[in-house]
Amino acid sequence: MSNQLTYIDLFSGSGGFSLGFDNKGFQNIFSIDIEPSFCETYKFNFPNHNLIEKDICQLSDEEIKYLKEVDDIDVVIGGPPCQGFSIAGNIGRKFIDDPRNKLFKEFVRVVKVVKPKFFVMENVARLYNHNKGETRKEIINDFEKLGYKVECKILNSADYGVPQIRKRVIFIGTVYNQKIEFPKKTTDKYLTVKEAIYNYPILSAGEESIIPNHVAMAHSNQMLEKMSYISDGGNREEIPLKLRPKSGDVRKYIRYKSDEPSVCVTGDMRKIFHYEQNRALTVRELAKLQSYPDDFIFKGTKISQQQQVGNSVPPKMAEAIASAIIKMNQNV
Repeated sequence: MSNQLTYIDLFSGSGGFSLGFDNKGFQNIFSIDIEPSFCETYKFNFPNHNLIEKDICQLSDEEIKYLKEVDDIDVVIGGPPCQGFSIAGNIGRKFIDDPRNKLFKEFVRVVKVVKPKFFVMENVARLYNHNKGETRKEIINDFEKLGYKVECKILNSADYGVPQIRKRVIFIGTVYNQKIEFPKKTTDKYLTVKEAIYNYPILSAGEESIIPNHVAMAHSNQMLEKMSYISDGGNREEIPLKLRPKSGDVRKYIRYKSDEPSVCVTGDMRKIFHYEQNRALTVRELAKLQSYPDDFIFKGTKISQQQQVGNSVPPKMAEAIASAIIKMNQNV
């Protein structure tokens, strides 16, 4: 084993978190995800990583001890999916007791077994204030019981060179009694949508290109006609009244604003159109808004590829977090 800092990536998805840590010189010990197409993408882009394709709930403590290879793991990273926001707290049930949040408990279990020097857990920003802040306290308390000093903060990906406003809560824990470092902003000038994707080939709806994942979605003629009236950054109000939809998703008829960072990229961005071209963004363009490099290839169906991109931790943001962990490790 080299002197590289080591990490384990839980709920690794297509690998945005892994890519950021790799780029900062960390060595992957193992990663785990359950979704086959996400795993296909991960394996293709990280052929030398040890990816475990299975339900983390089925990964025993003994398997974890075997997989970690060495006693000293530097950091466990991951973003466990948590669905229990809507009712947790509303009926007196704690966040950590809601069965829909069992994957958070799995993250805690792995940290308990591995005992890394640090951990980084990412989640949606609304977790921070959920249930009047009680949920945040519950999560921190679970890790403190394991002997970790923990802090959390909401970070915006645009502060780290990602052309997207994406706010996420980041929990950082350390076994040492030291100052917890969150990444400093790496830029004061936000990258815009146009700066990120202007150089990709122009495509019509349904058209393909030779660039991997740069394939335009086929839209109905009805949709294309309506969208043709909407200007850069505009919305359904620009569609003539006789054609304008009376109901339905208001997010369905808008265009990206070319001179600002993107809105938050999610698993389904089919409803937001290119600032100039009459189509939704391709997977390649969405990946660029997440700061993935062009040589990172997404596998699976187009819907799955969009989900992979939307669920990712932006690699540039992950790099900034990795740098903060490096600094903390140097201060031990």
